[in-house]
Amino acid sequence: MEESARELDTGSEAGGDDALVGNVSKLTVTPPGYTGAPRKGHLIFDACFESGNLGRVDYISEFEFDLFIRPDTCNPRFRVWFNFTVEHVRETQRVIFNMVNFSKTKSLYRDGMAPVVKSTSRPKWQRLPAKNVYYYRCPDHRRNYVMSFAFCFDREDDVYQFAYCYPYTYSRLQHYLSSLEQRNLDYLKREQLGLSVQQRRLDLLTITNPAHLNPEREKRVVFLTARVHPGESPASFICQGVIDFLVSQHPVAQVLRDHVVFKIVPMLNPDGVYLGNYRGSAWWTLASVMDLWEVE
Repeated sequence: MEESARELDTGSEAGGDDALVGNVSKLTVTPPGYTGAPRKGHLIFDACFESGNLGRVDYISEFEFDLFIRPDTCNPRFRVWFNFTVEHVRETQRVIFNMVNFSKTKSLYRDGMAPVVKSTSRPKWQRLPAKNVYYYRCPDHRRNYVMSFAFCFDREDDVYQFAYCYPYTYSRLQHYLSSLEQRNLDYLKREQLGLSVQQRRLDLLTITNPAHLNPEREKRVVFLTARVHPGESPASFICQGVIDFLVSQHPVAQVLRDHVVFKIVPMLNPDGVYLGNYRGSAWWTLASVMDLWEVE
């Protein structure tokens, strides 16, 4: 069932963004006082999907909306990652989205980075033009940092998705690792180190040439990890690229497998990635990795 923005009790500005504990789900945003059926251009926001994050939407005008990042699970200090969809748009509708409660004082958005967008008919992620993105400190929002971007919807039937940067989900990793296993490579071994608090796999890959394992001549071990901070999604793309190279038939990869044992944990924080957090997991702190998993 779709909610209406006018029905939400968001509380005072002093505690509103810190109090957000869940993502919006098919939230229809209409002008204050509007009581009729939603019309085209009354946007529907959703973040109830894997790695999604959007905690609240405020209608400012027909062309402007304040969006609030849901804080990390159990830790309101971190409000950076966002990932949400918008639908029910009007063709040629122009909007300004203000992400109003960033917790970072320094961001690459100040230096030309831009959010990414894709849509139903254009499933490839693209960066928004940097000229349409602004990052600044706003006195109207408790002096939080705000990232505003302008966008024009051009196809009414599309569902648009916006994200902090290119998402790489837990499910995507599992699909990738399963495809690797199906290749039955004798120099690749996949193991389950344990389960996260929410019962997600913690995978370990070992890549080396077993024919060159000699107890009298120990190989060097290289240990690689990624995604201890779930919002650092580019690390997953880099890690997958490293794995793809190491299992390839490239001559350098073959030499590396002959002389080195690679131990790779491609996603150290699967719960945080799944939940759409930026830095934390299902727990309050990452002080101890052993707090996150039941190691078998």
